[in-house]
Amino acid sequence: MKPSAAKPDFLSTVPGILTAAIAANLLWGSAAPCIKLGYQYFAIAESDTMSQILFAGVRFTLAGILTILIGSLLRGRFLLPKRGSGGMILTLAMMQTVIQYTFFYIGLSHAPGFKGSIISPTSTFFALLIAALVFRQEKLTARKLLGCLIGFAGVIVVSMNGRQISGVRLDGEGFLVLAAASYGCSSVLIKRFSAREDPVVLSGWQFLVGGLLMTLVAYAAGGRLHAASPKAWPLMLYLGLVSAVAYTLWSLLLQRHPVSRIMVFSFLNPVFGVVLSALLLGEGKILNVPRCALAMVLVCLGVWIVNTPENTGRHNKT
Repeated sequence: MKPSAAKPDFLSTVPGILTAAIAANLLWGSAAPCIKLGYQYFAIAESDTMSQILFAGVRFTLAGILTILIGSLLRGRFLLPKRGSGGMILTLAMMQTVIQYTFFYIGLSHAPGFKGSIISPTSTFFALLIAALVFRQEKLTARKLLGCLIGFAGVIVVSMNGRQISGVRLDGEGFLVLAAASYGCSSVLIKRFSAREDPVVLSGWQFLVGGLLMTLVAYAAGGRLHAASPKAWPLMLYLGLVSAVAYTLWSLLLQRHPVSRIMVFSFLNPVFGVVLSALLLGEGKILNVPRCALAMVLVCLGVWIVNTPENTGRHNKT
């Protein structure tokens, strides 16, 4: 008798991929509307930049702690960085947490939640452009360039009023695009650094370091959090779990499967984000449904094109 093959773990199966990928993108999609709710629950004004950054800092400090704890439970050991990983963690903390979320939290205070949900996935296109043009990690093909152009067209469409771009603020939609660019750059750095360090270790510790830096600087500059609702701190805990659980699931999927097979699920992020913004924030009243739907289709199509392997037309026969 032949020895029975080892049974694959759940995340290596199709149901596992679907469950984990959908769950991760549902969590990420809920982030933008929940941040907007957090501004209400903590009574943070649109002009109170330091309190917005403090809100982000506390969230990601909590996310770092939770990521490290969850990763430690999954690995069966406490996750400590390897010697020499400090520089990588600090670089990621600045790029992926401090810079990205400073722009994102300020931008989201000046823009509707659904715009944040649609613009965020454009980080995929920035990652490709930076990887190809700056770090020379991969080739920028005509297909991938087409995907980038289609995706960015979605950002333009969601910012249009009639035939003109209007109602766009540099510290609103502009900052959201800069946040996406920062995350795209950090994604390229994670790919490079993951060859030397566990990606879950990198994510957890960079969240913790970046969150602490934001918290200390914002508090010293006058930022404060005052819970104006009993829902304030439970929401903060949820936002911490969003990052910890979603990033852990995503890292485990990328560990088991080709990047293109997993990244194509990113198209769900703006869909969930727009729906939840309408439900939780009542933004359905200001939502131009046809334009928003077209923008989502363009962004999702662009993400799919960029992350789908090209068909070379050659098939190997065995």
